[in-house]
Amino acid sequence: MGLTIKWGKERFYLDLPPPETKLATVRQFIADQTHLPKDAFKMIHAGGVMKDDSAPISAYGLKPKSNITVIGSGELPPSRPGGVGAKSTERLTEQSTIATIRSELEGLRGTLVPALDKFLSNIQSDAKTLAADAEQEHARIAELLLQCLLRLDTLSPEGEWVDARKERKVAVKEVQSLLDRLDGAWKAARNSNSNVPSSAL
Repeated sequence: MGLTIKWGKERFYLDLPPPETKLATVRQFIADQTHLPKDAFKMIHAGGVMKDDSAPISAYGLKPKSNITVIGSGELPPSRPGGVGAKSTERLTEQSTIATIRSELEGLRGTLVPALDKFLSNIQSDAKTLAADAEQEHARIAELLLQCLLRLDTLSPEGEWVDARKERKVAVKEVQSLLDRLDGAWKAARNSNSNVPSSAL
């Protein structure tokens, strides 16, 4: 088994390179598949941004079945007032950054997580007769989760803001785990229902 590269609704698969392979090799593969410039996207794995292209992939703990989420710099969604990514004339502080991250997670847990749980329950209980609108709901939830990741990605805690960096990493990891749950359950449901179109991949 290799690596799964997630870019929006697209999925790419790469055989796991040797541990000493530089991250730049993976970045080049992603650039070739997405046609994005190599410096125009970020790679997220296990809640962290993979930044050092000169480091071996072993430094990032990549292993068979690992997922890498690709976020393009031009994909940022519209900012909402007071939310992550919103422009403000006020100077950010570490505490305000932490508050923004926590607010994002509260919104996620209050609205999107219940919708995700309901969707997963529905497709697991009726996997053999997936409704036609299940694909749309899957795409909607996946898009909202990716937008949450993108908003968190706009935050760049100052170097000395240790607590803010930790909060952001935990938040990104939580959202990524929800994406993994969604994709895993959807794949299992599709595998048990051969009538689901391949476009739902």
